[in-house]
Amino acid sequence: MPGHDGGTRLGAAELGAEPGERATLVQFSSAFCQPCRATRGTLAEVAGMVEGVAHVEIDAEARLDLVRALGIRSTPTVLVLDRDGRIVRRASGQPRRADVIAALGRAV
Repeated sequence: MPGHDGGTRLGAAELGAEPGERATLVQFSSAFCQPCRATRGTLAEVAGMVEGVAHVEIDAEARLDLVRALGIRSTPTVLVLDRDGRIVRRASGQPRRADVIAALGRAV
């Protein structure tokens, strides 16, 4: 999952949900996005496997402010946040489970 945004921090206020204790998988989705459904399942599965990791899904159309601030260009886009809410990895498109697990390894 290439790319990162070093200085940006996201917390409960921005996410609209509590971040994970160790890491957070943030998914930007839209209503008619087919790959978003599969991505939701993959991220929920990984979050369930790794203690202290949360999966937060954000409706891109409802949070255009955040989409613009973070430069989200397509859905699904996945951000991996470390325990401090810093973006350590980001990727567009449907991720593979192995890639999500590898990216989490760098975050926790």
